[in-house]
Amino acid sequence: MHVRRFRWVWSAASAMALVLAGCGGGNGPSSENYNTRVVTLPNGQKIVAELAVHPADVMRGMKYRDSLAEDHGMLFIHTKEGKYPYWMYEVKVPLDMIWMDHSRTVVQLIHQVPPCPGPQEKCLSYGGAFNAVYVLEVAAGVAAKNNIKPGMKLDF
Repeated sequence: MHVRRFRWVWSAASAMALVLAGCGGGNGPSSENYNTRVVTLPNGQKIVAELAVHPADVMRGMKYRDSLAEDHGMLFIHTKEGKYPYWMYEVKVPLDMIWMDHSRTVVQLIHQVPPCPGPQEKCLSYGGAFNAVYVLEVAAGVAAKNNIKPGMKLDF
């Protein structure tokens, strides 16, 4: 009797493991990197965005990176809606920056934001003119190439 019960429990556990292994789709983080989210642009283009949620991650942002692929970016998630300008000090690559409100609607977009290796006093801040919760940074030219405009919704 105990052997049969053990086989049943083992079979049930194995089946559950197989079911759970197949549950990784959608726009959530991938199993390879739990710190990413797929952002789908209005035309269907997908961007694998690294998440910046914690204050230290938000402050570091895209600093010190030498390149950014066209299908990658960084998604900043703020805890409350507000006006969030972004400072480009020590950012090495040009970016397109997209601010979105709580409904993920684009409220501000700045194309071709130049990098600023320093000194600090020469580096400008960009955006923050409208209330936003999310900011997506992508490689310069990606927003224009995908025809992103204020009023459009991004999916993530």
